[in-house]
Amino acid sequence: MTTTENQVGSDFARLSHRISAAGLMKRRPGYYTARIGLVAGLFAAGWVAFALLGDSWWQLAVAAFMAVMFGQVALLSHDLAHKQVFRRRRPTEIAGMLAGNLGIGMSYGWWMDKHTRHHANPNHEELDPDVDPDILVWSKDQARASRGVPRFIGRYQAFLFFPLLTLEGLNLHWSGIRAVRKPGLRRRKTEAVLLAAHFVLYFSALFTLLSPGMALLFFAVHQGLWGVYMGSIFAPNHKGMPTLTGRTELDFLRKQVLTSRNVRGGLVTDVALGGLNYQIEHHLFPSMPSPHLRRAQPIVQTYCAELGIPYLQTSLVESYRQALTHLHEAGAPLRKRS
Repeated sequence: MTTTENQVGSDFARLSHRISAAGLMKRRPGYYTARIGLVAGLFAAGWVAFALLGDSWWQLAVAAFMAVMFGQVALLSHDLAHKQVFRRRRPTEIAGMLAGNLGIGMSYGWWMDKHTRHHANPNHEELDPDVDPDILVWSKDQARASRGVPRFIGRYQAFLFFPLLTLEGLNLHWSGIRAVRKPGLRRRKTEAVLLAAHFVLYFSALFTLLSPGMALLFFAVHQGLWGVYMGSIFAPNHKGMPTLTGRTELDFLRKQVLTSRNVRGGLVTDVALGGLNYQIEHHLFPSMPSPHLRRAQPIVQTYCAELGIPYLQTSLVESYRQALTHLHEAGAPLRKRS
């Protein structure tokens, strides 16, 4: 370590100094202008194709394409929520609500609150909303305490995981609707209006241009594949990694690194997962522009090696294997009872 680093303080502060010295916290307005333009253009092109095709079986291909585009818009909303795009709150909120609420029918404010709590305490069974045992159980202790749906599904949840993801898109819609129905959500009325506009436009397009049967089929394919895509983006990041309970003695650096997993890959992986394949770096520096995460990865990995902190990086397939294995093991107490 350099003399300057030794003067900084905590382990994370010294890592942060290296990252800042490499210029990796600087904004990338040109990148985000191009990315937003490309995603918006493809999103619009998908709906133009939908309008031109009319009541055709080719609409199922459009449904699959739009599932991917909904995922890409969600990833942009994610970067906006972390203030990777704009410094100021107002343009961030406006863009986030246009993309999330109006674009894909997902409450930006609800998701940002949930995701912020996840970042503060990743994989903490009492504090991370992403490991609430509402449908699945994430540890044997949660399995033993489970009742109702989690108790029923938990026995074979590893086998049911990907089929259940087909409902994740609907879950995101419903969570947003519930959020705007009760007080507490920032800009609640605006979010409610934009969500309502999304659903009116979406269902009007489906049932005006398509026959009822084709409209329902388009809806099922589109929402189902979007759910699978969203779940496939986030499942490799923390599922199967250690979970925490109670008061942890881990500092910020170790808490974020030990509960996260990176996914190896090239440009296709980076685009498909929106940079979240560098989950460790993203959790350590959530406001870092996503194109910088690849450059930050070797710096963080080297630093963790210097401190003797385990740093996990696997292939995409292996990340799913680890996640599903963990789910199967977490449900073991429920299988013993059956």
